[in-house]
Amino acid sequence: MTKRCQITYKKPMQGNNVSHSHRKTRRRFMPNLQKHRFWIKKEKRYIKMHITTKGMRIIDKYGIEKVLIKT
Repeated sequence: MTKRCQITYKKPMQGNNVSHSHRKTRRRFMPNLQKHRFWIKKEKRYIKMHITTKGMRIIDKYGIEKVLIKT
C-alpha cells in the first residue's frame, strides 16, 4: 500500500535532519495516515480507507458521499 491519502493525496515529503552543528542528513516526513472505515447509507456497506487526519476532517465537514463523488 502506498503511503498516500485517498482523499487529499498527501504523500511523504523529503527534507533534512539538522543537528546542532548544522550537519544535514536526509529524512522523510510521513503523512499522518489512519485506517478508517466509513458507512455508506446508499450502498448499505462499509468501505475501508487509508486517509490522513485532515481527510477525516473534510469528511466530517461535507459527508462521505459528497467527498467520494468529488474524488
